[in-house]
Amino acid sequence: QVQLVESGGGLVQPGGSLRLSCIASGRIFSGNAMGWYRQAPGKQRELVAGITGGGSTNYADSVKGRFTISRDNTKNAVYLQMNSLKPEDTAVYYCTAVVRYINYWGQGTQVTVSS
Repeated sequence: QVQLVESGGGLVQPGGSLRLSCIASGRIFSGNAMGWYRQAPGKQRELVAGITGGGSTNYADSVKGRFTISRDNTKNAVYLQMNSLKPEDTAVYYCTAVVRYINYWGQGTQVTVSS
């Protein structure tokens, strides 16, 4: 089993920044891919950013140049630095890890971008 706990969400004004953190525990290893998804009200969950065990990254077009995903394998942690936030970034953000072809999910953290 794998447990994921997110933190760092909150309310921020447009143009502001937030840093999300996700700490993994259980049967997870540094080689496992991890990432962030988000789900806005009335919309499907979508990939925001992913990172492989080797550190390769990919991003949704809507966040390229504004968000940065990183990981610290010594802490089993993955981070999402979000800059230049827009109201359309408002959503619940979920951390995910792929272990033996199974996606594990955190409980989600709310990010609200509003003036």
